[in-house]
Amino acid sequence: MYSRQRLTKHWSSVLTSTIIAFAASAIVPANVSADGWYPYPVEVWDPPFNMESPRSTMDYMPLDKSEKQWDICVSFPHMKDAYWLAVNYGVAAESERLGVQMQLVEAGGYTNLNTQISQIEDCVAGGADAVVIGAISFDGLNNLVSEIRGKGIPVIDVINGMSSPELSAKSLVSFGEMGFKAGEYIAKAHPAGSGKVKVAWFPGPPGAGWVEAGNAGFQEAVAGSDIEVVETKYGDTGKEVQLKLVEDTLEAHPDISYVVGTAVTAEAATGLLRARGLTDQVKVMAYYFTPGVFQGIKRGQMLAAPTDSAVIQGRVAIDQAVRILQGESYQKHVGPALYVIDSGNVNTFDRGSSLAPDGFKATFSVN
Repeated sequence: MYSRQRLTKHWSSVLTSTIIAFAASAIVPANVSADGWYPYPVEVWDPPFNMESPRSTMDYMPLDKSEKQWDICVSFPHMKDAYWLAVNYGVAAESERLGVQMQLVEAGGYTNLNTQISQIEDCVAGGADAVVIGAISFDGLNNLVSEIRGKGIPVIDVINGMSSPELSAKSLVSFGEMGFKAGEYIAKAHPAGSGKVKVAWFPGPPGAGWVEAGNAGFQEAVAGSDIEVVETKYGDTGKEVQLKLVEDTLEAHPDISYVVGTAVTAEAATGLLRARGLTDQVKVMAYYFTPGVFQGIKRGQMLAAPTDSAVIQGRVAIDQAVRILQGESYQKHVGPALYVIDSGNVNTFDRGSSLAPDGFKATFSVN
């Protein structure tokens, strides 16, 4: 199991092998229909539950249909932004396709760990056959996971990451690699000796597993370049919180050249910079992908963002749960292959793997 300390210590060697693999074969899925989302290029960690483990690639193939209408509980940190709406679409669409019931609860934000725990406890008490968790805290749900697994109920870790060794499966990517890809993108433009540029970095809510990993990856990628990270500011991914963080940073560092961070940070920064006439001075980049980031890249307001194909992660988590419940073979630790979206491929990448369809509304139950 990887820890915060080990993540930073071993990051360089992990990323070296990753970069070599991706240099040999950059996988950018073509557009496919929602019903035919598979086969989808993914990576499999072996041994599982260790982000430092070697990875192999495969085309993921879900089940055609579930044998029965299992009841699957899904828990998200919140539904404040379009990233989690994309994951919501993934779990809802796959539940419907497979023919299972899905009940979704959301805790309202990354400060509400106790709310998430009580919501999941209620789900289990209500008869859930399996639980899919987008965790608020890397370590904070481990006792709960142990209790649920003790009842013989599968627990799937989706998107954010948890440290519990008792999980049944993980459907997620390396957010360390997501952070690395964002840092690498700007570091390539400012190699050592080219002239120092100042960057403000907004990795997300403190204590979340994906944030700690993303921060380690980003810092590793810019080390040795002429990128100077003058601020690292943590905060919940609500737009008001991120906007205030960016405002404070601009006041403290009026000479920054880049704002890099969560998708919510990037969206908030774009409007603020435009209002202050700083669009030409400060460039914006996100380290994951949302509709707002998509539009920002298309309009030339944002540089780029790596995508973790959030819809696919949601779909795979539901498929993993059903496979486990039915005693079928399954991948214990799997995530979509990562790639960066910028002006070069923004009009050709597979939108349906990363974004909910236009007009999709939050869906809290599938029956």
